[in-house]
Amino acid sequence: MSRRRTLGTKKKVALLVSAAAVAGGGAFVMASTSNAAQSPQTAAESTVCQGLATALGNNQRFIEGQRSAPDAQSAARIANREAVIAQIKVQQEASGCAVGESAQGSQAAAGQPSQAASAPAPASQAPPAGNTASGQQVCNGSTVTLSGEAGAPAASSNQFPAGTKLKVTNLDNNKSTTVEVTSVSGSCALLNNAAFEQVREPGKFLIRRALIEKVG
Repeated sequence: MSRRRTLGTKKKVALLVSAAAVAGGGAFVMASTSNAAQSPQTAAESTVCQGLATALGNNQRFIEGQRSAPDAQSAARIANREAVIAQIKVQQEASGCAVGESAQGSQAAAGQPSQAASAPAPASQAPPAGNTASGQQVCNGSTVTLSGEAGAPAASSNQFPAGTKLKVTNLDNNKSTTVEVTSVSGSCALLNNAAFEQVREPGKFLIRRALIEKVG
């Protein structure tokens, strides 16, 4: 009787170990599946990620321009934009996007039209700022995104000097804002956070169909 009980106990232990192994394997599979489901999205997979990548790329281009042709204020401008880039990366992580992804990289590879639109427009597409009549449409075909900068509603531009007033209309919801250009960027019109909030669609960081007008 003693021998049978001992063998019975051993069998029970073996069965429990096997069950634990199976359960552990199942948990591992579930954890792996969960991690895979939470993989960061790229700009090609998400409009939100694309907008943030474009904003990051615009600021990176601005910094590159300041470093290639520095002046007395370049160091301060670069430090400001580096802070903006850090904030954009925080937003990328919070939105489930690939942190550090820039429009200068993946979007070009994916063939997204917004990458070309966010680059400086050729002279044939938009007349020089000095020759643009007030109220005339400018930067045809450009998309609009945000710089990540705080403060009162404002814009930055690679075509219009500080003090120029631009009216930006989101044609997808007919919301518009008129802002003053306060700094230089890599886009025709790059809105700061406050200005972008006035015309954005919920959850989107990119305006694909934008009407940009010089009004002052």
